[in-house]
Amino acid sequence: MTGLLVDPALGDAPVAAVLAAAYQGARCFVDRRGHAVPLEAARWSGEVDVVDAALLDQCRGPVLDIGCGPGRLVAALTAREVCALGIDVLDEAVRLTRARGAAALCRDVFAPLPAEGLWGTTLLADGSIGIGGDPARLLCRTGQLLAPGGRVVVDLAAYGTGVATRTLRLRTDLLRSGEFPWAFVGAEAIGELASGAGFDVHSRHEYGGRWFAVLTRR
Repeated sequence: MTGLLVDPALGDAPVAAVLAAAYQGARCFVDRRGHAVPLEAARWSGEVDVVDAALLDQCRGPVLDIGCGPGRLVAALTAREVCALGIDVLDEAVRLTRARGAAALCRDVFAPLPAEGLWGTTLLADGSIGIGGDPARLLCRTGQLLAPGGRVVVDLAAYGTGVATRTLRLRTDLLRSGEFPWAFVGAEAIGELASGAGFDVHSRHEYGGRWFAVLTRR
């Protein structure tokens, strides 16, 4: 990867350590089998933009933001006086979310969570549909978290992506993570996944080159 100073002899760092460095300002890349793309940590750490706002317009409280990262969306919902909670497996993400005045817990989505079966919306933004590399399993889990009539608001990849699981690494100038699975779900592919998890596609939207869908429980 051109321009990075990682010494492979140092071994792999935990993914959490590399993400924490990215949230603290280190330039970070996602390595997809040798092809590097910048991680959007700066955008996630900033304020909501017009596309984020359009996504949040689809949320109905209370909202559980799964993989909340540095918390810009939880903070924006809180500012709208929508009851919202972020969860993330990274302590630094939780710290940053709380520093914005929003509520967050360090939790794995597949572990026991507060208010299971009572959430109005589960939010899967910024590619969080890819958590664990198994979007079907993740959508089934969100169904357990939602109240009757609840919805999932999910960010999607571009049309034509399909459903693809990749093995990724994260890299900064000084750190390299171990490999981990991540999934990508294209806008055209969400219908079959949703149906298998007990959801219907209520709507599909494109704003500013980003796609997202609203799924409702049957």
